[in-house]
Amino acid sequence: MSSQELGPEHDIGPVQQIPIGEGRNFRIGTMTVAVFHTHAGQIYATQAECPHKRGPLADGLIGGTTLICPLHERAFSLETGEEAGTDCRLAVYPARITAGARIAVRIPG
Repeated sequence: MSSQELGPEHDIGPVQQIPIGEGRNFRIGTMTVAVFHTHAGQIYATQAECPHKRGPLADGLIGGTTLICPLHERAFSLETGEEAGTDCRLAVYPARITAGARIAVRIPG
């Protein structure tokens, strides 16, 4: 997805609202986005539901930059959205921690 297809950054609040090693869902406009705070302190954003069986990704387990779906244990890269060995993939969105320790996410639109 090119930066021209993405809208402006959305401030979804302080980074402390997502415990390290966990994910949370956020509503941004008409979309629900899953945002993850890794053990390394990084922030990633993906679609909210697994493309396989619509599992709630924010409830998944995080190991490094790998997300495990809570329903069927499918493993996805938080960086690329790819699932190893399949053509199944997540939509991923640019996310960052701002200088004010807030989370900024860009979504399509």
